Amino acid sequence: SRKLIQKVSPNDFSNDNNPFGTFQEIEIGMGLARAHRVTYVGELGWELYVSTDQAAHVFEAITEAGTDAGMKLCGLHTLDSCRIEKAFRHFGHDITDEDNVLEAGLGFAVKTAKGDFIGRDAVLKKKESGLNRRLVQFRLKDTQPLLFHNEAILRDGKIVGPITSGNYGHHLGGAIGLGYVPCKGESEADVLSSSYEIEIAGERFAAEASLKPMYDPKSERVRM
Repeated sequence: SRKLIQKVSPNDFSNDNNPFGTFQEIEIGMGLARAHRVTYVGELGWELYVSTDQAAHVFEAITEAGTDAGMKLCGLHTLDSCRIEKAFRHFGHDITDEDNVLEAGLGFAVKTAKGDFIGRDAVLKKKESGLNRRLVQFRLKDTQPLLFHNEAILRDGKIVGPITSGNYGHHLGGAIGLGYVPCKGESEADVLSSSYEIEIAGERFAAEASLKPMYDPKSERVRM
């Protein structure tokens, strides 16, 4: 993606000038855009914000430059497959305003020491009382079944909750799902030491469980 965007823009997209988590105003083709170095698919890339009157031109400039690079257009299901391998949460399925950020595994994004903010007291209270559940990533060991959402999660033979979102992970080689597992008074090791199955259409399938993204757990690819 870096080589491609440099074909259509004179700006500097190196890690030194445009590291992960930053943005810059750029020229692209004959247009202007705001390029955010972020990702929802777990790979090196940029999200481009373009005015509506220039969107068609910028799209054409990128697709023309991408022909030699083997670029292909992909839809939302491709995006969803990639994001679920990286265990990126989807607001509305995996997280809502009723879920606790710590139980969702997103505590790294909340800095309680920076001062007061909406929800700070709830985060501190949860830190003190402990987690009641954790969001876990699952991969079916059988490569054939598919996951969508609302399939039952079984822990040591007992149903403990539903899959909040699911899709097929083509890189990981199996259906991937996210879902909350009760864990009151338990450590991370306790959660992962259990045996898990996912029930699909009345049939149970063994699943691997992880509290870290199974794909690129250190997020090295997005910082290339």
